[in-house]
Amino acid sequence: MGEKQSPEEKHRLISRNLQEILGEEKMKEILKERELKIYWGTATTGKPHVAYFVPMAKIADFLKAGCEVTVLFADLHAYLDNMKAPWDLLELRTRYYEHVIKAMLETINVPLDKLRFIKGTDFQLSREYTLDVYRLSSVVTEHDAKKAGAEVVKQVEHPLLSGLLYPGLQALDEEYLKVDAQFGGSDQRKIFTFAEKCLPSLGYAKRIHLMNPMVPGLTGTKMSSSEEESKIDLLDSKEDVKKKLNKAFCEPGNVENNGVLSFIKHVLFSLNSEFVILRQEKFGGNKTYKIYKDLEKDFADQVVHPGDLKSSIEVALNKLLGPIREKLNTPEMKKLISEAYPVQSKQSIDQAPKVCQ
Repeated sequence: MGEKQSPEEKHRLISRNLQEILGEEKMKEILKERELKIYWGTATTGKPHVAYFVPMAKIADFLKAGCEVTVLFADLHAYLDNMKAPWDLLELRTRYYEHVIKAMLETINVPLDKLRFIKGTDFQLSREYTLDVYRLSSVVTEHDAKKAGAEVVKQVEHPLLSGLLYPGLQALDEEYLKVDAQFGGSDQRKIFTFAEKCLPSLGYAKRIHLMNPMVPGLTGTKMSSSEEESKIDLLDSKEDVKKKLNKAFCEPGNVENNGVLSFIKHVLFSLNSEFVILRQEKFGGNKTYKIYKDLEKDFADQVVHPGDLKSSIEVALNKLLGPIREKLNTPEMKKLISEAYPVQSKQSIDQAPKVCQ
């Protein structure tokens, strides 16, 4: 995969559809000499949803470019982020994430043998890593740590110390995973620049950072696991997919904050290099788009109707979700999901860990 590609061809694949690259010249130099080593991490908190196909599509690009890719299941980070994932559920949620992420990658024909999967707690509890956390805490101010996590760590009136540790651990992961680059959404930018500043202070190399744009959810805002109406769950039925798409924000001619169009651009075009608008003959018949900008222009000019766009993405999305539903529709997986994401009762909320006063 990528054996006969030139460094320029590899760079094109790695960088396409990215919003920003920090350290692009360094990346070009590495590509002239060897394959790039990249990691992508995901905190194992809420259930993964269809927006996760956006980083999956980029991981497919990285592998096509011959990159060595590591997927980090950031279980310790999940706990540090305002205890979004209680400690007793971390192992269960991490197992669920591993099943889901692998099923998504297999659905888009990404060979799993080209990837390395690792859990945060596999190396973040080692003596060396722990000492580096203390070393980092001696050179980082509270202001800088809070600023770095502002767009990623849940913001509350009285932030916990755990949330201030989060950005430092993410920076150290780059060194301990022995990668050249970290990949994430543009909401990670402050953590990335924090890492570029902090790692050299410990004697470690500054890494490259690759950023995807943040894809709007179905409501026109960020797609979130905690906002039911903004996202489509990977195990949603065809009926639920239709219902959520029908409610999606998709104003005629409006291409701004349009989650439907964004998903087509960053996932479906990346994977298939085309998208088919399905419509009746009396409305012009089916039309295949080979270039995303042509589809966007036709939608802006109202040549493509929102109803046709939604019904077409519904077909494409169910084609992606079908194999995942089938793979995860087993008694064992249903049991894992119910244990990893139990219905929260008032009693369980009352018994949540209390903050020291």
